[in-house]
Amino acid sequence: MSSNKKYWKSVEELDGSSSIVEALRNNEFVEEIPTDEFLGNEAALSSSSTTRRDFLKYVGFSTAAASLAACEGPVHLSIPYVLQPEQIIPGVADYYATSVFDGFDFANLLVKTREGRPIKIDNNTIAGAKFTANARIHGSILSLYDNMRLKEPKLDAKNASWSAVDSKIKSSIVDAKAKGGQVVFLTNTLASPSTEKLIADFISKNPNAKHVIYDAVSSSEALDAFETVYGERALVDYDFSKASLIVSVGADFLGDWQGGGYDTGYAQGRIPKNGKMSRHFQLESNMTLSGAAADKRVAMSTANQKQALVTIYNIITGSSVATSLDAAFKADVAKAAQQLKAAGSKGLLVSGIQDKNAQLLVLAINQVLASEAFNTSGTRQIRKGSNEKVAQLVKDMNAGSVHTLIMSGVNPVYTLADSKSFVEGLKKVKTSVSLSLKEDETASLSTIAAPVPHYLEAWGDLALTKGTYSITQPTIRPLFNTKQFQDILLSINGIAGTYYDYLKSFSGSVIAGSSWNKVLHDGVYVGVVPTSAAGTADYNGAANALAQAKSTGLELVLYTKTGMGDGQQANNPWLQEFPDPLTRVSWDNYVTVSNADAKKWGLTNEIVANGGLNGSYVTLTANGVKLENVPVIVQPGQAVGTVGMALGYGRKAALKEEMQVGINAYALYSGFNNVQSVSIVKADGEHEFACVQGQKTLMGRGDIIKETTLEIFNTKDAELWNEKPMVSLDHKEVEATSVDLWGSFDRSTGHHFNLSIDLNACTGCGACVIACHAENNVPVVGKSEVRRSRDMHWLRIDRYYSSESTFEGDNERKENIAGLSSSLSTFNEMEKAGDNPQVSFQPVMCQHCNHAPCETVCPVAATSHGRQGQNQMAYNRCVGTRYCANNCPYKVRRFNWFLYNKNSEFDYHMNDDLGRMVLNPDVNVRSRGVMEKCSMCIQMTQATILKAKNEGRAIKDGEFQTACSNACSTGAMIFGDVNDKEAVVTKLAEDERSYHLLEHVGTKPNVVYHVKVRNT
Repeated sequence: MSSNKKYWKSVEELDGSSSIVEALRNNEFVEEIPTDEFLGNEAALSSSSTTRRDFLKYVGFSTAAASLAACEGPVHLSIPYVLQPEQIIPGVADYYATSVFDGFDFANLLVKTREGRPIKIDNNTIAGAKFTANARIHGSILSLYDNMRLKEPKLDAKNASWSAVDSKIKSSIVDAKAKGGQVVFLTNTLASPSTEKLIADFISKNPNAKHVIYDAVSSSEALDAFETVYGERALVDYDFSKASLIVSVGADFLGDWQGGGYDTGYAQGRIPKNGKMSRHFQLESNMTLSGAAADKRVAMSTANQKQALVTIYNIITGSSVATSLDAAFKADVAKAAQQLKAAGSKGLLVSGIQDKNAQLLVLAINQVLASEAFNTSGTRQIRKGSNEKVAQLVKDMNAGSVHTLIMSGVNPVYTLADSKSFVEGLKKVKTSVSLSLKEDETASLSTIAAPVPHYLEAWGDLALTKGTYSITQPTIRPLFNTKQFQDILLSINGIAGTYYDYLKSFSGSVIAGSSWNKVLHDGVYVGVVPTSAAGTADYNGAANALAQAKSTGLELVLYTKTGMGDGQQANNPWLQEFPDPLTRVSWDNYVTVSNADAKKWGLTNEIVANGGLNGSYVTLTANGVKLENVPVIVQPGQAVGTVGMALGYGRKAALKEEMQVGINAYALYSGFNNVQSVSIVKADGEHEFACVQGQKTLMGRGDIIKETTLEIFNTKDAELWNEKPMVSLDHKEVEATSVDLWGSFDRSTGHHFNLSIDLNACTGCGACVIACHAENNVPVVGKSEVRRSRDMHWLRIDRYYSSESTFEGDNERKENIAGLSSSLSTFNEMEKAGDNPQVSFQPVMCQHCNHAPCETVCPVAATSHGRQGQNQMAYNRCVGTRYCANNCPYKVRRFNWFLYNKNSEFDYHMNDDLGRMVLNPDVNVRSRGVMEKCSMCIQMTQATILKAKNEGRAIKDGEFQTACSNACSTGAMIFGDVNDKEAVVTKLAEDERSYHLLEHVGTKPNVVYHVKVRNT
């Protein structure tokens, strides 16, 4: 019997006379199909000679729009190409070679674009492209789509036209010349030959003008020393691949020391080949990436580092300068120096001590060694700043002698320690111009705030090292009303035409034997590298002066974090949520203190009930500057008597509220010296950190991180240092991997993908993490959600500390446990890291198990195994039971607790139209209640297969890539098809160092790790 019940969707339908109900009843689509929007002006269309083919195009699109409107999902109005650009094929990526240098970071790149949108950064692998992208450069693609960018030029804080801005700048320059005032260009290091020529041309015509170069994080002392000896203001470009013995005194060369980018060469020597690998000594205060990778790390204050450097100088050169090195360090320093001397030309010494005398000793030692890694010809041109000239400029500004100040690529109101003096001087400058991506701290106080394009929207050239030349080319039209610094220089120089025309003409004088089109295509040009002859310096005098260094009490050592750098990209949510490789803390900077000092001052860190990390507050005072309520991280390996703090945080201007985190440590960067005498006092309260790793040690879990020494690796059988887990089967000991609960499938046909991870080559740099974000549309969840262990990183880099001085010591302690009560107390004690622990990094993502425990427990078959070895997710099937996460031994699955896309509660890039332009159209944006995890970039592997199929050829080894393997500059991650018996990944999977994570569980992963070997 049929029902007579009346069903209704709204109370309006109960009113039979409602006009709204009648309109809805007669219209299938509530919203009118917007054909006018994409057909253009109707009157013009009717009067035009439209062909039948064009008419069918329009009608076809109207039908598509109608179909779209009928869907249950949200309606998105799309506008097709009526005249499609020939070079753009929908669904096919285009790549453009370019290079970047923002005054701090630099790299040679390939930029992936889809339908005209740059969406991902890759490394340029062509010969001559030697600099790879770090985490910040991978993240810079998101900074292009920053909604907080300066969109219009401003004159006296009001929107203005570019013609008004140009007129104001030109009239100010004329006025300055008439009144005898200075015109000063204050820029970051440009490393751009064409831009430097434009500035030089202007100065030659205007004797009252000068150019001051300012690096926010200074390398001035190293530049001064090199200039004294070699007559050129540049930095040595060290080749770590040629060094068999490396001694670093306070230089984090795997981090940002002198620009970074040394990890590729370093890793080449760290992978044991033919029984050999390089040896690395690290003397430092803060625990750094370089210290974590070292074979022997000695934690000491900067005052002791200076004495150690003089001691090494004495041993290498035979000098006898008196030193006062603490007795506790003498044996280690002497051992390092003697091995360095024995290594001769295969030895290398580097130092990060910000003292000209120290840097002179570095040059002297490497000259005596005749170090092959010491490259003084193809020098780095990426730091040119002068501390003295910047200080003099501030004095001139306050004296009223600077009439016009044109700033580009700098933010001194934020980065200068004595920014108050700069601000006071800025008030006395008649016209101040700030060319900036954002209305930052300096731009907001300037007469003119001029928006410049992002490097992905701009033309440019770079000479990152002497003898090389790179082109920066735009990959998208400018999103806002911006103008390049070079176009302004052309205007004030009275040169007609565009900067593109000028650049193309200028490049002809540099790229001899090549052409503009070839350099534009390749991205780089390598010319003849001129040799540089060494001069002389008073090295003994420098050693004597350095030996006078004394400890001034508690030292504060300032540094830059892997994610944030100098703070230019503080509004980038990818980088804010990126966990620091060592502390595993995101969304914060903090003071790092040793365990001994923490106990002395009553400072603590504790993990609370919800798994979050809490810490004490302190007040720091240095040179009369006080920073209050600075949170504390108790850092294993921090030298006693020293504390560390990261620059780049504490920004407020032109940042979303969520990004305004941390404390500005530049206020303590007095005299551009990263080491300051400081006092510390515990403050009230407790800080809540967003920390993604609660465990502090490996705690004897030797099947997770497998380690051995080079001696054992060379002299013992693999089963002793790469032990296979055994189980009992029919009362016999057999390998655990030979026993199975499931029947295996034949996977020898087609492709079968493996990812190899070499723990020797992984430095923890995190480039892979950010590349994964970009490729796979991984959402940002914010500090409070990270604190709840709800971070969405598909790829994490676990960091492990040893409880003893070595991991082998941990294993011995575990093996000597006697009885249950002893094991409980011992394991509890082993949770505390050693005072100077060994460190290991381990990238962990979905292991793509061939016998995956997640697949067997999913009630809706949302997760399944593909024939090519990838563990796949059907997001539409997932109902969020989270059984798979519970059953995963690697804890790599992520659950969408919320909708992160188009949700104002998560006001990051996915919440605005501009930020969503970075999303990869090949990867679905997941919704609330869905489980997600690493897909082994299946969209990339399938695209490679389709491309080869269309071209009718076999796939070459190396073509298959994932986002992480593509981003890895050290070769730690190698991806490929193990069914190709000649593939590199196949040989790595069969190598005696290879093992699987938690092999005894029997999951048979497709991710292979390699035993870490230390050259102790």
